Amino acid sequence: MSKTYETGHAKNVANFETLITYLTSYGAVYNPSNTKINLSSLNQKAESARFITKQVNELIATSSSAIAARAEAFEPLSKLSTKIFNALKASNLTASIIDNAATNHRKLQGRRATAILTEEQKQQLAASGTPVNQISASQQSFDSKLDSLDKQVQLLKTIPQYAPNETELKFETLVALQNDLLLKNRDVIFKNAELNNARLNRDKILYHPDHGMVALAVDAKNYSKSIFGTTTPQYKQISGISFRNIKM
Repeated sequence: MSKTYETGHAKNVANFETLITYLTSYGAVYNPSNTKINLSSLNQKAESARFITKQVNELIATSSSAIAARAEAFEPLSKLSTKIFNALKASNLTASIIDNAATNHRKLQGRRATAILTEEQKQQLAASGTPVNQISASQQSFDSKLDSLDKQVQLLKTIPQYAPNETELKFETLVALQNDLLLKNRDVIFKNAELNNARLNRDKILYHPDHGMVALAVDAKNYSKSIFGTTTPQYKQISGISFRNIKM
C-alpha cells in the first residue's frame, strides 16, 4: 500500500472529528431521531476509527521491520550458494551429483536454465508451429529460494565427501541458516496476515455503506442541512468537510 493511500484514511478520520466538533457546538439544536448519528454514536465511531487507524499504522511498522529483516537475512544467500557449489566441484563427485547441485545453485542465483526469448524469437517460433511456454519469473521469491536451499541441503546430506573445514559451509551451519530463514519468512507472512486483517476491519469501520464512519458523516451533514438550510453559516461550516470512500 502506498503512503498516499494510508494518508487518505487518516484524513477521513481527522475530518470526521472536525465534523463532530462543529455538530457539538450546535448544542441541543442538533438532535437527530436517527440514533446512529447522534453525538454519542458519532463519538463512539470516532474512537473506533482512531483505534483501528493506530493499529493499522503499528502493524505497518512491524510488517516493514519483518520484511527488512528477511531481506537482510536472505541477501548473502547468493554468494553462499556459490561457495557451496564450488566446494562441491572440488570434492571429486560424479557428474550427476554436480548437475543436481548446479540446478539448485542456479535457482538460488535466480538464473534461468535457458535464456529468455525476445518477442521476435517468440513470434518466429509461434509462426513455425513451435509452442512457446517460457516462464518469465526467475524463481526469486523467498518461498522458491527456501525450497531450492532445502533441496541443496538435502543433497549435501547424502554426500559423504562434502566435509568443508569452513564453518559457514558446514552442514550443521547450513541447517541452522535454513531454519532461521524459514522463521523470518514465516514471520513476514504472519505479520502481513495481521496487517491485512486489520485493514479489512478498518475498512468495515470507516466505509461500511450502512454504519461506516463516512456513511454516518454524510447522514449527519444531510441532517444538518435539513435543520439549518444550505445558506446558513452553520451548514457552510461543515459543507466543505470532505470524505472519500476509499476502496481496497
